[in-house]
Amino acid sequence: MIFDTSIPFENQQAAERFLWLQNKGKVIELKEVRPKRSISQNSYLHLVLTWFAINYGERMDYVKQVFFKQVVNPEIFRTEFVNQKTGEIREDWKSTAELDTKEMTTAIDRFRSWSAKEAGIFLPEPSDMVAINHIEKEIKKQETQTF
Repeated sequence: MIFDTSIPFENQQAAERFLWLQNKGKVIELKEVRPKRSISQNSYLHLVLTWFAINYGERMDYVKQVFFKQVVNPEIFRTEFVNQKTGEIREDWKSTAELDTKEMTTAIDRFRSWSAKEAGIFLPEPSDMVAINHIEKEIKKQETQTF
């Protein structure tokens, strides 16, 4: 069951449910439910990464992994993985699917700023529909020229 603890009635229901499960000696999982990213946010990210890649002359998957995650947003994406058998600790990188809306917004905003300052590539805001429509058309042209 999911309870919104900011609503007094649901907060009380959650507390009562927890106590009932606790008194019964049940095994439970208690976790925070974080907001998911919207489809439009995913689409926008894909658009700006593709546009950057075209202008930079690199593959989009490379841009996403190296520039977006490792260069601009390492504190959001870098994690450590510990091999349970050897104890070896190695660096790993989160998937964008693991981020909530706020984290993704922060990561995209940082990338847009970095792109303009460091690479000289302007990436429009999500609300700039004129620029986004232009970029979508240009991406489609690139895709048809590639094949």
